[in-house]
Amino acid sequence: QVQLVESGGGLVQAGGSLRLSCSASGLTFSSSVMGWFRQAPGKEREFVAAITWSGGSTDNADSVKGRFAISRDNAKNTVYLQMNSLKPDDTAVYYCAAKTIGAILTRLPGRYNFWGQGTQVTVSS
Repeated sequence: QVQLVESGGGLVQAGGSLRLSCSASGLTFSSSVMGWFRQAPGKEREFVAAITWSGGSTDNADSVKGRFAISRDNAKNTVYLQMNSLKPDDTAVYYCAAKTIGAILTRLPGRYNFWGQGTQVTVSS
């Protein structure tokens, strides 16, 4: 079955950096659009970043532009989220998601058909 396993979350001070990883199995990773979403307590899940199957195109939420970068290694079936200049507002559970139908980037969580279990990121002030 399809598995997406996130890692790399933790506690960091404001201004610090973290790198999240998502290891995928059970799907054709190299042809899947991959995305990162996050959900803070009491808030809806929100789009963070997405990347096409080739890595040639990315999309980032305005709130993370210039600070976060999504990338992928198809040889390792892994997608990454490099997070720099972290702020307390970035505190959330971060989820990896796979969109295996269609090649177009999307910010809509309903278009992603597989999800990881999430990893907690906490940014202290």
